Amino acid sequence: MSASTTPSSRPAVTEREAREVAEAAREQHWRKPSFAKELFLGRFRLDLIHPHPLPDDEAAQRGEEFLAKLRDFVETKVDGALIEREARIPDEVIDGLKELGAFGMKIDTKYGGLGLGQVYYNKALALVGSASPAIGVLLSAHQSIGVPQPLKLFGTQEQRERFLPRCARTDISAFLLTEPDVGSDPARLATTAVPDGDEYVLDGVKLWTTNGVVADLLVVMARVPKSEGHRGGITAFVVETNAPGVTVENRNAFMGLRGIENGVTRFHQVRVPAANRVGEEGQGLKIALTTLNTGRLSLPASCVAAGKWCLKIAREWSAAREQWGKPVAHHEAVGSKISFIAATTFALEAVTDLASQMADEDRNDIRIEGALAKLYASEMAWTMADELVQIRGGRGFETADSLRARGERGVPAEQLLRDLRINRIFEGSTEIMHLLIAREAVDAHLSVAGDLIDPEKSLGDKARAGANAGVFYAKWLPKLVAGPGQLPASYGEFKHEVDLSVHLRYVERTARKLARSTFYAMSRWQGRMESKQGFLGRIVDIGAELFAMSASCVRAELLRGRGENGREAYQLADVFCRQARIRIEELFTRLWTNTDDLDRKVVKGVLSGTYEWLEQGIVDPSGDGPWIADATPGESRKENVHRPIR
Repeated sequence: MSASTTPSSRPAVTEREAREVAEAAREQHWRKPSFAKELFLGRFRLDLIHPHPLPDDEAAQRGEEFLAKLRDFVETKVDGALIEREARIPDEVIDGLKELGAFGMKIDTKYGGLGLGQVYYNKALALVGSASPAIGVLLSAHQSIGVPQPLKLFGTQEQRERFLPRCARTDISAFLLTEPDVGSDPARLATTAVPDGDEYVLDGVKLWTTNGVVADLLVVMARVPKSEGHRGGITAFVVETNAPGVTVENRNAFMGLRGIENGVTRFHQVRVPAANRVGEEGQGLKIALTTLNTGRLSLPASCVAAGKWCLKIAREWSAAREQWGKPVAHHEAVGSKISFIAATTFALEAVTDLASQMADEDRNDIRIEGALAKLYASEMAWTMADELVQIRGGRGFETADSLRARGERGVPAEQLLRDLRINRIFEGSTEIMHLLIAREAVDAHLSVAGDLIDPEKSLGDKARAGANAGVFYAKWLPKLVAGPGQLPASYGEFKHEVDLSVHLRYVERTARKLARSTFYAMSRWQGRMESKQGFLGRIVDIGAELFAMSASCVRAELLRGRGENGREAYQLADVFCRQARIRIEELFTRLWTNTDDLDRKVVKGVLSGTYEWLEQGIVDPSGDGPWIADATPGESRKENVHRPIR
């Protein structure tokens, strides 16, 4: 909306317009190979991930040296229970992290940073996140999506020299895109940046500004009106938080991650120099999406840490707790949960390390791999934490403080469950990630047949698209009939005491089956395919499982070759792959046998009030108030709760 509108009078944005905005922001071309893209097309390109890529010796040495310092710091200076209890990271902890260089892990050494790659950056986030997830969020929001990453990718040399040294040592940054009435649909972005000479004037309200309460620098997405000399569109700006007109109006509180500094920030007539614009006008969403391609990898790192901790607690508790004459671990109902946690933790680390190293090497386009890692890790980590709570029984539901108060070990299992829940929502909810990945996965089909299934295209356009599609599918479809997955000797280098070659053959066969299923669905539904979100979600979930299986096998072979617990790694990879295959077969069944059509009918009934009688017999504790807060631009009427840490 413009500066004079309110949420109730927000200009309408059609579904097509919203799609066009999102489509214009995404990377249109594939200039580098992509393992996951090929997988969705039915081509198992093991050569793109095997042998497993590794950091060079110098990068590994620097990374290990920093991890040693960081471990000493978190073990001696960080009290996770205190952060949870007081819902705040102590200033002295943040100052200590600054002195350690933790805020500059990914910033080049020439700007005062540590110059770590994605692999060791993620290992560091996993380490600090195990001590306090709030610290992991603080550091990742600052570097993964805050000022450093957009400037690294799109900033000018002058901007990098001005801002990166500050971000490396003294300043905290945040990324501001979401608004009270704008989430994953940026076409409705309301914050405006009106050109005025050599400046822009910002007006609007941003919601869920992680780090925003304590940030010194902000990356703000705002809409520039189109005018003479200005192409307009959603644009990125670096904004000083202490600029006149910037007000942090609220520090938000959540069910988990209680120590994060997340708020509501209002901009009223904030003057931002044109020199602080990142990229060109209209490039804001592209900058945001490109930043997230690797930025999303910080979230799987926290999930790996969660899995490792779940495994440790499950092992120790299940060996000590006895029921019916033996440790609960030896009861199959509990043992199967422990096996799931162990195998899945191995897989998540395999996925995260592989995607991170691929990001460092920059030989591959990892937009799908990064998104799959985020999607898969957030869902599986939540399930592992839920299983840990179940294994712990009543103690899993009890808080760590309560456990300590009555003389037992203060295990924060319920806190982990609360902390992990947000991972399925932020940086792209599971539902949005399904759609985003599905769009990339079917890109090849849309490239050749997009006009054919677009109802607004002319007959001439459709005819040309039909001819192009015929040529493409005549070459592509026959390749989906047979492949190495049907040859018993394929992938023999993965056959040792435990045989992982059978799983790689399964991945190859299943990738072709997945591609055939996608083609059949496009033929059946054509232009309606994009509305089949249930189907698309299952297609993506199958691809995620296949990616995780591939990464697990490749990691197991890497560890075997290096003499690092190779036998045990093969065992874990084998168990994980067998568990994943069961999930995959269920997903294939649900592609065509589901309640999607019935669900849509029920939803219509719910929204029309048909089932309102079902809601009787309760009281609603949520009280009165609007569903979405008023975000009308204007001067703030609230106290500024911004608190820079110096």
